[in-house]
Amino acid sequence: MKGKLTLRNIIFIAVIALLIIPKTRHNIQIGLHKVLSYINQSSLIDKEDRLVITKSNWKLMSNTNITLDFEATQGKVVFINFWATWCPPCIAEMPSLQSLYDDYNDNVVFLFVTSDDFEKVNKFKVKNKFNFKTYKPLNKSPEALETSSIPRTFVINKNGEIVIDESGALDWNSEKVRKQLDRLIAE
Repeated sequence: MKGKLTLRNIIFIAVIALLIIPKTRHNIQIGLHKVLSYINQSSLIDKEDRLVITKSNWKLMSNTNITLDFEATQGKVVFINFWATWCPPCIAEMPSLQSLYDDYNDNVVFLFVTSDDFEKVNKFKVKNKFNFKTYKPLNKSPEALETSSIPRTFVINKNGEIVIDESGALDWNSEKVRKQLDRLIAE
């Protein structure tokens, strides 16, 4: 009994030490969020509970220095992800977002929105082999898209209704999400 207690204490101290060290803590957090992303699932919002994005003067600047007027996305399926390069749950879900982007970017407008400096974002993207376009808001987002936590993801249908609103890391490349997007594209 005493040997087991000592082993437990050693493991506990080792885990605490790993969590105190910034580099290992960050990687452990990303790993935990990646595991949680497979548990969390995206779900469609019931029709009667959907918010509609009406006229908006939201403007975004891309990392390629092109201004996007959010109004230009009307009539299209739009996937908006608010994220940051320093955010462990954001980093955890990025590979699944890249995979989804690779397969759907011809049929869905992807807006990866960050407040991070584009130089930092571009280094992050190169390091992780991500090729999606990123955006910085130039002004306030529509009220329905305001968020105080990241990652936060919205999917908007062709009618301008928010059909998915999720916080935290998810596996966006799941079969369930793909079926949801396929239905929205077909509408």
